[in-house]
Amino acid sequence: MTNPAEAAATSLGLSHSLLRHGPVSSVAEAAEAQGVEVRDLVKTLVVRRADDDYVFVLVPGDRSISWPKLRALLGVNRLSMPDAATAKAATGYERGTITPFGSARAWPVIADSRTRGRVINLGAGERGVGLQVAADEAVPALGGTFADVTDQVG
Repeated sequence: MTNPAEAAATSLGLSHSLLRHGPVSSVAEAAEAQGVEVRDLVKTLVVRRADDDYVFVLVPGDRSISWPKLRALLGVNRLSMPDAATAKAATGYERGTITPFGSARAWPVIADSRTRGRVINLGAGERGVGLQVAADEAVPALGGTFADVTDQVG
């Protein structure tokens, strides 16, 4: 059976790899299991702008969203993270597996500028699976943009 994220990447004509690695309990474990640096394991976070209005924010594993930067970029005063059930309803994916590839709706994508020029690993819609793509190809294929929207963790 084809993975929905992989099918979406294929339909966009993207060169990609599907990495099956089994259960992990942290970003660091996932990076190790996929054989990449933590910064190349990219979290797809669903951020609510308004009722039924979301964006996907692609955040390197060693960084976190900078809410002031993201609010300024989007021109809004308030953003929030939906609860798990709302995120699943908006994307079709459970938290921890969310990816813009094959999402129930094609929400706007904002990739942190630090992903530019890198091969990144995203969630692939199911636990223990990663989708590896070149950010410079994937973000434009998703209609996304690059922007400085994160801060260093710690």
